[in-house]
Amino acid sequence: MKYCFLDSPISLLCFVSRCSLLALFFMGWGATAYSADHQASPSRPPNIVLLFADDAGYSDFGFQGNETIKTPHLDKLASQGMRFASAYVTESVCGPSRAGLLTGLYQQRFGFEENNVPGIMSPAGLQGDDMGLPLDQRTIADYLKPLGYRSIILGKWHQGVADRYHPLKRGFDEFYGFRGGARSYFPYGEGEGKFSDQLEQAFGNYVEHEGYLTDDLADKACDLIERHQDRPFFLFLSFNAVHTPMRATEEDLRAFPNLKGKRRELAAMTLAMDRACGKVLDQLEALSLEDNTLVVFTNDNGGPSYGNASRNDPLSGTKASHLEGGIRVPFILRWPGKVPALSEYHHPISTLDLLPTFVNAAGGDASKLKGLDGVDLLPYLKNPDGSRPHETLYWKREMRGAIRDVDWKLIRLPDRPAELYNLAEDPSERRNLADQYPDKVKALYKKLFAWEMELERPLWLIKRSVEKTNAERYDQYRQ
Repeated sequence: MKYCFLDSPISLLCFVSRCSLLALFFMGWGATAYSADHQASPSRPPNIVLLFADDAGYSDFGFQGNETIKTPHLDKLASQGMRFASAYVTESVCGPSRAGLLTGLYQQRFGFEENNVPGIMSPAGLQGDDMGLPLDQRTIADYLKPLGYRSIILGKWHQGVADRYHPLKRGFDEFYGFRGGARSYFPYGEGEGKFSDQLEQAFGNYVEHEGYLTDDLADKACDLIERHQDRPFFLFLSFNAVHTPMRATEEDLRAFPNLKGKRRELAAMTLAMDRACGKVLDQLEALSLEDNTLVVFTNDNGGPSYGNASRNDPLSGTKASHLEGGIRVPFILRWPGKVPALSEYHHPISTLDLLPTFVNAAGGDASKLKGLDGVDLLPYLKNPDGSRPHETLYWKREMRGAIRDVDWKLIRLPDRPAELYNLAEDPSERRNLADQYPDKVKALYKKLFAWEMELERPLWLIKRSVEKTNAERYDQYRQ
């Protein structure tokens, strides 16, 4: 698979920076410290921007090799930073995946194992408002606050709809978005939508946007960046694009006259999200914040090909499965002067790693945070061919589980024998090697079981009918 990058290198201003340093020194204004690589390093910690897609397909971006769906702004971002070929989420569905990202912990350690969607949970589990990120868990925003950061979340929350789970009570300072897992892209009329779908401007202040929501979120992000440009900020732009319902503007649909049905709608929705990311990136540049901002773009789980016509090739599987197409996601990291442009990283990483990476970048010390499962990525990125951030990664949803140990991957299913793959040789998971390597199956089973012994029981369970549907994802959309 070929990866397409736009030619947009980051300019290096070492000579100018050194002259500026001397001028400031002799004028008595102080001097800017230099980083180890001799590029200009600002005196304050970096801003942090996390651009987060929802239900996007692994291959539905130009920087991932797609030649039909247009993503020029994200392609440019990829060319300015590092693209990760083996980035994983902690689960193949939205809620648990976000819980792992926000806490830096496998979410199964505190019982957030299944999606917290009212109506599909079993009577034995918690219901409705009771399903949310446990209050004893700290978030990225909690850890960044004492480091002087203002934390903002825009868009989808999906960590509990009750007031006690509200993002403004979970470390975030500002919120413009909705508490649930999905909503319309166009404004609701009076009496439409559900409580969890309603847009909030701060706590309990309900509003409705104008126009298309993806564009509206970008506009709000740009306003907030301008307002907070004089102090370090963490901006979590949590798009609901390209999650269902499938709704796009007529203008964006016209950009894809050769596509039909949901695939056309997906392409148009992706174009809108790319445009929104571009607005944010342009705002950083316009305010001269670009060089002192760490930007990450990624996705919450694999694309649900059965629902939004997304594609995960060359990977097998979809959202809700532990095949690679359910848990491996696009991932870009740009930090000028720290991460080389036009670079790639091939060892496995996890969205668990965002919290410690952000904390250390902000001037904190993530090694003092007890129990984290994520690691600071930055030391590993300095030597892309060196040691791995993770030798082993785990996934679990009730009886289904998976483990990646170096390049071997075991998938455990409740209704059939285990599957074993060598991802270095077979990233599409076409050749099940379980019969050929029974000792490897046994060893990985033991390792997976040992990890499961560390976990809490699930706080809520999914209905059997939904579990059966999810299990069927392993038989559909295989490459």
